[in-house]
Amino acid sequence: MINSKKFKIIVKANAKENKIECFDINKNAYIVRIKAKPEDNKANIEIIKFLSKYLKKKVRIASGLKSKEKIIEAIG
Repeated sequence: MINSKKFKIIVKANAKENKIECFDINKNAYIVRIKAKPEDNKANIEIIKFLSKYLKKKVRIASGLKSKEKIIEAIG
């Protein structure tokens, strides 16, 4: 599904489960639902854990730490 080193996501926090919902063609971004609340960096930590496990690679948030729209970079 995700095959690029850098890609854009739009985060929907406070979801029932962690999942990659779909790809938004208009915004050129994946919609990612995360269980964690968007406070005290909890959602960002959950995003990194979830995407690292999903991609089987280390990931980091390259930009958008305080935004719903983030650029994710896969490392390695």
